[in-house]
Amino acid sequence: MAHNSLETPLDIARFPRIRLGHFPTPLEPMDNLTRLLGGPRLWIKRDDCTGLSTGGNKTRKLEFLLAEAQARQADVVITQGATQSNHARQTAAAAVRLGMQCHILLEDRTGNTEFNYTENGNVLLDRLHGATVERRAGGSDMQAEMEAVAVQLAQAGRQPYVIPGGGSNPVGALGYVNAALELVNQSTEMGLRIDHLVHATGSAGTQAGLVAGLQGMNSAIHLLGIGVRAPREKQESMVYDLACRTWALLGLRGALLRTAVQANSDYVGGGYGVPTPGMVEAVTLLARTEGILLDPVYSGKGMAGLIDLVRKGHFEKDQNVVFLHTGGSAALFGYPGAFGLATS
Repeated sequence: MAHNSLETPLDIARFPRIRLGHFPTPLEPMDNLTRLLGGPRLWIKRDDCTGLSTGGNKTRKLEFLLAEAQARQADVVITQGATQSNHARQTAAAAVRLGMQCHILLEDRTGNTEFNYTENGNVLLDRLHGATVERRAGGSDMQAEMEAVAVQLAQAGRQPYVIPGGGSNPVGALGYVNAALELVNQSTEMGLRIDHLVHATGSAGTQAGLVAGLQGMNSAIHLLGIGVRAPREKQESMVYDLACRTWALLGLRGALLRTAVQANSDYVGGGYGVPTPGMVEAVTLLARTEGILLDPVYSGKGMAGLIDLVRKGHFEKDQNVVFLHTGGSAALFGYPGAFGLATS
């Protein structure tokens, strides 16, 4: 029987929420990959199936963020991300659903000037959803840039609401507190003991929410974020800071354990959004064994980390390891050259 979340201290029903996604997302075995790697039993939590403009993890965060935007009577949302931002695409789609405009600032974090990267994939979908898109140079203070745009829009009589990159603040992180509850409920119903939960970690909101949620339930699931951008110390520090602020927002008692935050940044490669051989192998392997599409920036590097850790014997053979698929396959269309599929 599933746990009733109302009986836990993690009652997030009191926070405003707008339903945007298809939940619960599936929890499926990856039998072919498990056999191929000969390691632990591998599962996948399909947050690529949230349903909002090809899906992805940001949908969970946007349910809480845009509820707050609506409460503040916003008519335009402003957000930012890298050129092929999955968060920007889902924000644009969510804004349309709520009758709001969306203004996106895209930061050039890779220096890639190929047409497919700058205009295809998520960028194409941003525009298709009617968002206005502006570019910013790599290394810009993107929060300050958004605040400046917000001031301009307010002066023009608009009601702007600023969403941080990745939707990563305590309100957004509530989406992954909720996901932790959902996953534990699913595993209980399936009679599945989850030993490890692995996912790609970037702007910190997903991992922070999972940390707060799992700790709040006293869950024994071991959580590991595979970093896609920052060095391990910086990544863990960002996640812990946001997890503590989320814990406080939830009004949970006691201190959040620092040891609950673990990241491995060995698979970043040349930098954020820069392809690695491990990512290419992971994306190709999942496509050809499980028929599942990963993305080149987040889930591809996250899965590359998981595969490498399995090969190194990091997990016990009889353990159940769940990979959280954060979505983003639309970004594949921005990276055809990485897969030997360069277009003319």
